Amino acid sequence: MRSDHVLVTDCDLPGASVEQTLEAAGLVATRSPHPDPEAIVSAGADATALVVQWAPITGELLDRMPNVRFISRLGIGYDMIDVAAATERGIAVANTPSYCIEEVATHTLAMLLGQARGLAAYDRRVRSGAWSAVTARPMATRPSTSTVSVIGFGRIGSLVAAGCAALGFRVLVADPYAGDDLITAAGHTPVGLADAIAEADLLTLHAPLTAETTHLLDAASIATMKAGAVIVNTCRGPLIDEEALADAIESGHLGGAALDVFAFEPLPADSRLRAFDSVMLTPHAAWFSPAALIDLPVHAATNVIDFLAGRRVGSIVNPEVLLGRPVR
Repeated sequence: MRSDHVLVTDCDLPGASVEQTLEAAGLVATRSPHPDPEAIVSAGADATALVVQWAPITGELLDRMPNVRFISRLGIGYDMIDVAAATERGIAVANTPSYCIEEVATHTLAMLLGQARGLAAYDRRVRSGAWSAVTARPMATRPSTSTVSVIGFGRIGSLVAAGCAALGFRVLVADPYAGDDLITAAGHTPVGLADAIAEADLLTLHAPLTAETTHLLDAASIATMKAGAVIVNTCRGPLIDEEALADAIESGHLGGAALDVFAFEPLPADSRLRAFDSVMLTPHAAWFSPAALIDLPVHAATNVIDFLAGRRVGSIVNPEVLLGRPVR
């Protein structure tokens, strides 16, 4: 393999596993000192491939890096990459879709059950000196009489649905890209998005962030939810209109929320969501475990190594760019 230059545009993970994995395969690996376009171009104008965590990758940036043929995302979501622009330029884009499936599903279930049973509210009351099982969380949930709506039935959503069903919840699934037969075979009820939102006692989001899904839960859709319903989000913050969510919690229409992701991260100090006892907040941590921390950078780097070696990369999200490309 010739020594292609791979630029890591940004990475806030500890260590240098991305670079070490690439260099062990005979590639030249460098890291941009900053994730802004000027720094990226300065550090890697000749780069053949990019490894991206959060840096915005636009068509304009790619025009300034004419040798780039492949982009590997450090993570599952890839909304920071303009995939259409990459496709127009013949650049393949891949993500790392399997490194934290168990972690995110487990975190989601923990949030769902924490809200269903009022664990955070109970904890706060005990710490403050109160001792009441009833007043701290009067809406505590019984699974057999409650409905969980799962929006998105991919790797994570399907695991969450299975976990909820195992505990006795009625599970509705809305996913226009998953066949009803697949959902039914898993033991769940397929429904349209509007019905999933309206019938949920607990609603959990597992959809990618796209133009179609931005503010999927807005004031209008939240208004159709049951009084006292709870929203859980461990995928992408902009799927929810946070001001509309805060309004609904403040008015008492919603019973609360559990959020690991936000429109702006870190969550701004003046966010209204910080003020509600019924809102559980975690710092975009659903993906994390020591094992996932090891897997993620190696997976992202291996995507690059395999692509440049002409091997198949199964997680390419725009496979149309590969038509006619020999793969061994």
